[in-house]
Amino acid sequence: MLNRRTTLMLMSAALAAPRTALAATPREIMWEDLIPPGVPYSEIIGEGELDEVNDLWNPIYDANGVKLNEELDGAYIKMPGFIIPFDVGAEGVTDFMLVPYVGACIHTPPPPANQLVMVNAEQPWPDDQLWDPVWVTGTMRTQLQSTNLGQIGYMLTADEMEIYEW
Repeated sequence: MLNRRTTLMLMSAALAAPRTALAATPREIMWEDLIPPGVPYSEIIGEGELDEVNDLWNPIYDANGVKLNEELDGAYIKMPGFIIPFDVGAEGVTDFMLVPYVGACIHTPPPPANQLVMVNAEQPWPDDQLWDPVWVTGTMRTQLQSTNLGQIGYMLTADEMEIYEW
């Protein structure tokens, strides 16, 4: 049985422990993990809208395009992808869309919502590395939202990013 002094010392030590020592190991996922088990990849079923001024095409997908893997809501994950920046500042980019292949959403139809991730990074990613594939680690949320680049199914608060090498 612990006495009061020992209990207080243990509690103080736990509070003083570095954040990284308490951090969870991220679950490594790939793009197919964003689609719920048993659901096929979505198909384009209609032309949708063509924005000739901005050179964007927002096709109409079948119902599978907005089916999200709810097991990932709140999960601490690590996944690879490519950056489509929303705003590049002097320090780099902190708000961007993570996409499964280079150039997605630019001059091509965007992937379905369950293949797009809105990212807010704690640390800016350098603007001279925007075309490099990256690993993004952070907390995932399932949340459908519309942007001018397409409908997005996931949000990720990134606490770590690195170059993806295979």
